[in-house]
Amino acid sequence: MKSPFTGKEMKVVKEKRTMVFRKEEFEVVFHAYQCEDTGEKFEDEAQAELNYNQLVNQYRENHAIPFPEQIKKTRKIYNVSAAKMAEILGFGVNSYRNYENGEIPNISNANLITLIEDPHEFQKLLEKNKTIAERERNKINSRIQRLIQQRKEEKHFRWLVDYFLGSDTPNSLTGYKTPDLDKLTQMILFFSKRLQPFKTKLNKLLFYSDFLHFRETGFSVSGTRYRAIAMGPIPSRYDGLYEFLVDNNRINKQEKFFSDDLVGEQFLPVEEKRFSSEIFSKKELEVLNQVAEGFQQTTTKEIIEISHQEKAWQDNHSNHNLIDYRYSFDLKDSLSTLVS
Repeated sequence: MKSPFTGKEMKVVKEKRTMVFRKEEFEVVFHAYQCEDTGEKFEDEAQAELNYNQLVNQYRENHAIPFPEQIKKTRKIYNVSAAKMAEILGFGVNSYRNYENGEIPNISNANLITLIEDPHEFQKLLEKNKTIAERERNKINSRIQRLIQQRKEEKHFRWLVDYFLGSDTPNSLTGYKTPDLDKLTQMILFFSKRLQPFKTKLNKLLFYSDFLHFRETGFSVSGTRYRAIAMGPIPSRYDGLYEFLVDNNRINKQEKFFSDDLVGEQFLPVEEKRFSSEIFSKKELEVLNQVAEGFQQTTTKEIIEISHQEKAWQDNHSNHNLIDYRYSFDLKDSLSTLVS
């Protein structure tokens, strides 16, 4: 971006800044361009969105306000229109649609939206509503009963997802995304097809993909939690996750023996498994490709050393802490050059 005062290219600056949302203060890493001659700062559209996302995501987390993806998912589970959902909840239809598109609900409306994630609670609301036609009511009730039964049958799988990825509540440890096993699986398949990485390198590829996307947008790709250990950042409970994917024929694994008696686990694609690019946004795919290209020639040892330069690892590895995604704003500039 060029300075409106001098016409010269401006540099990107980052600074910690306190911003206010609904009378509450939150600290964000404010991104802007700065004119070197005048000192004036200017946000472009992407920076303004990133700064705003940091602000409102913290507000949502503090008050347990569901994110748009959660609101849409709940409605689609019940297979009702936005207008019908608004009617059942007692909201104006425009207000509800705005919530799905990113507007922040007030706390009471947010609590109600969260409550109906439980089909039993949604059924109670439906029974109280006297404006829904009987035919429509019966149709929704049938869907609720099927959903209750389905959740009983899926209980074991849901437990596995919670075990591998943690709670489904978006927060700063998930990059403000609901942990998504399908998306993480597809990321693993993507890198298996492109790079056939060993396990340690794969862990770093996933970390950099999620954290670089958060640095650009304020959201991770997969909602995965990462932990700092001696070998660098890793997806939490990664060993069990990879074994689960191998056992369920999602990826292949082969052991390689080296001259120093070490054994490495290399991940390969299952040829008949197609990478589902359609579940990713354009920006997410862009980041995945940047990471694959940037680290294509990087050895496992080298990527460990790169990750050890990160503040995200340095501040957290001694106690094996989970890594807050806000560390993404501290990623090394050398990495930016590598994957740009």
